[in-house]
Amino acid sequence: MPDTLTITDNRTGKTYEIPIQDGTIRAMDLRQIKVSDDDFGLMSYDPAFKNTACCRSAITLIDGERGILRYRGYPIEQLAEKSTFLEVSYLLLHGELPNKAQYDGWVDEITHHTYVHEFLKEAMRGFRYDAHPMGKLVSMLGALSTFYPESKKVRDPEVRKRHIIKAIAKMPTLAAWAYRHSLGQPYVYPDNELSYVGNFMAMLFKLAEPKYEPHPVLERALDVLFILHADHEQNCSANAMRSVGSSEADPYVSLAAASAALYGPLHGGANEAVLRMLQAIGSVDRIPEFIEGVKNGKGRLMGFGHRVYKNYDPRARVIKNLAHEVFEVTGKNPLLDIAVELEKIALEDEYFVKRRLYPNVDFYSGLIYQAMGFPTEMFPVLFAIPRTTGWLAQWQEMLTDPEQKIARPRQVYVGAGERDYVPMDARG
Repeated sequence: MPDTLTITDNRTGKTYEIPIQDGTIRAMDLRQIKVSDDDFGLMSYDPAFKNTACCRSAITLIDGERGILRYRGYPIEQLAEKSTFLEVSYLLLHGELPNKAQYDGWVDEITHHTYVHEFLKEAMRGFRYDAHPMGKLVSMLGALSTFYPESKKVRDPEVRKRHIIKAIAKMPTLAAWAYRHSLGQPYVYPDNELSYVGNFMAMLFKLAEPKYEPHPVLERALDVLFILHADHEQNCSANAMRSVGSSEADPYVSLAAASAALYGPLHGGANEAVLRMLQAIGSVDRIPEFIEGVKNGKGRLMGFGHRVYKNYDPRARVIKNLAHEVFEVTGKNPLLDIAVELEKIALEDEYFVKRRLYPNVDFYSGLIYQAMGFPTEMFPVLFAIPRTTGWLAQWQEMLTDPEQKIARPRQVYVGAGERDYVPMDARG
């Protein structure tokens, strides 16, 4: 006997059997529950999609209760330790890890599509010198759409593949140029002899040296951070990517929409908020005072807790270890001692333990970015580069899912009933 949910409508006394599949019922199955023939039918109401699945996905699994994150079944801890970002990108988009020939071909294709049209340099000059790098990135992604009208053929698998490669390849270039523009420095062109991350670092930091050589520890650290941020299931920006893409918009404007969602401080700005909190605390001896203020509602503990994770964020463990490796090269971030002590107290204090407030990925990532020389304005941009892969994987999966249609949520109307128009001179 299949799993079902029995619902009795107390308004009518009727009983309905609703099929259960994968722990869910279909919202459309509720429409049969009516009080009369002209009744629209029952709807579910779920602001912010707190308990509504919008898709069936085979990309990323999050088990927030057990602190598990897997890409295509592979634990994030294993990928962070053993893989590279471009290998993880291949995995997310193709469903399997590549063999040697597949990997070499993938890396070669991305490496040789990193250049962008020269006109984008002129477009970048249209921004004020102090424009936020993320705002520039969103605009440049939209501009890319105009260079590739072919990309609008989103139902053609070969066209999709070509532009997925182009988007992943060009994101570091756009991001680095947005950064250089804010500094008033000349743009650095891609170096195809460097790795994906090494090339990005060169375009960011190269000055007068003939050849930029990234420090191997910092290069690997950034690569691991990119792996950890590559995808995170149906978050706000992935939902934006799917929603905009469902209208068959091309991948570049869909990426612009996803990046715009990430631009919001509640999404891509969380690690910046952690840094501001640590700077406001100022020293280890002031932590007890800060903790007391949080308990009394006078402050917020940033970088702890998560909408999905009710256990230790597995990415946070990786980043905490990574931070110490980075600081051996850059020198210790003076905020690290505050962060470590704050984490220790929060994990032991009954107030926070009872609320299941564990460190998340943002708690240590900002410290690493700051130690590597990135200004806080670049943090969401550093987030957007690797997340492009996840967004594109979600977009591709949405387009190939026969159940998916153009996104069009329902609403519960709570406004006025029908009213007759009143001429202006007759209004009170």
